[in-house]
Amino acid sequence: MTMFSVRSARPSNGHGHAVPIILGCVLAAAAIALVAYLLWPTWRAGTFKGPERLPVSIGGTVFNVPAAAIRVKIQRHTGPQERVDLGFEYPSLTPPEAPHHISADQIDQAPHPIDRIFVSISAHHDAMSPEMRLKTIYPRYLNPTAVPVQDGLSMRSFRAGTAYDMEDLFTAEQPLLVARCTRDAATPGMCLSERRVEGADLVFRYPRSWLSQWQDVASAMERLTAQMHAVK
Repeated sequence: MTMFSVRSARPSNGHGHAVPIILGCVLAAAAIALVAYLLWPTWRAGTFKGPERLPVSIGGTVFNVPAAAIRVKIQRHTGPQERVDLGFEYPSLTPPEAPHHISADQIDQAPHPIDRIFVSISAHHDAMSPEMRLKTIYPRYLNPTAVPVQDGLSMRSFRAGTAYDMEDLFTAEQPLLVARCTRDAATPGMCLSERRVEGADLVFRYPRSWLSQWQDVASAMERLTAQMHAVK
């Protein structure tokens, strides 16, 4: 009679499956540690906000403008542009801080004083220069009498019913200043000063009340122009 021997199977203790699992966990932990180590300098440095100044070409003229001063987000890039709109704190002439969120209950009903000077740089495409406009266009609409204001600054009013009705023209020679300003009414009067730099026109806008220190305003416009377009 044939005899069959049957071996009893030993119960599995699970060590065969545990080793690959443990090894996988070790490798995963090592990978996480490596990624954390590589990213640690980025976390410590904070979010990268891009370059502080951007080279832009407007009317074929290169300007180096502060990125944080650009008011229109779509204009915040390098290269050729038709126009760039900027804002600077006055009198520091630094880019303004990012606006903070406030609730409706925190808004003061009284108007806040304007503490910024606004600058628009645009290609002029051979349009009439600000100097030529001062010599040939404005005199047609100005009252003939100039009124001294202070320290070399004089004012001439535009005639009523003209294209510049309710505006005044302020001029000075040392330092040079030409400002066309609206008069104070329901809203404070604002001034506009223009200057041409090669293929672009710079238009500065600021409150009329600043003309009480007009020398400082003229100096601020000169400094901003030099900072953004350094002549080599």
